[in-house]
Amino acid sequence: MREGTPGVDRPIDVIIADDHAVVRDGIRTVLERQDGEFNVVAEAADVPATVRAVKEHMPDLLTLDLTMPGGSSLAALPQCFLAHPDLAVAILTMREDPEYARQALRAGARSYVLKEAEPAELLQAFRLAVAGRNYLHPRLGAAMATGQEGGQGPALSDREREVVRLIALGHTNPEIADQLHVAERTVKTYRARAIEKLGCSSRAEITAAARRLGLVE
Repeated sequence: MREGTPGVDRPIDVIIADDHAVVRDGIRTVLERQDGEFNVVAEAADVPATVRAVKEHMPDLLTLDLTMPGGSSLAALPQCFLAHPDLAVAILTMREDPEYARQALRAGARSYVLKEAEPAELLQAFRLAVAGRNYLHPRLGAAMATGQEGGQGPALSDREREVVRLIALGHTNPEIADQLHVAERTVKTYRARAIEKLGCSSRAEITAAARRLGLVE
């Protein structure tokens, strides 16, 4: 990271992390239209590459997709902040759910914006994050402020719920694949999605979440 105030004395250095090239290209295009206000220093398509890029480039801003290959995006943030405590993180996601937004803010993100957002909203979310302030998509902010969050936690699919239940019961991925009559890689996909939704990073946390959801006693 360079000296000076980002966005004032110099451009804002940005890493764009998303596993879809079209999304990365879209964000880059929006940023590059801002007359030198932003400087995209790297892109990443998975979680490990994101962590490496943050450590290497020390950007001012990380735009981060919630779901990418290679692990949990939110679970990787402590490594990023350890390497670069001043990093500003803006979550850019399709998930319009107050629980996800709450988890993102708890993990240290400053902005939570939906991929449906217009460029002006994206830029506002990014600028506020760099300035040390928070931004929430208006509908999410309203839901969180009024407590209209359903009380049911993140919505898991039937397959995700079954995988979580079997993990909580101590089964391994191959055992789960055998019971569900699917490939092991399919189990890993369901597991990764469920972990992302639940904000878990260990078997113990998955088991606790399964109990909260009434999947196991």
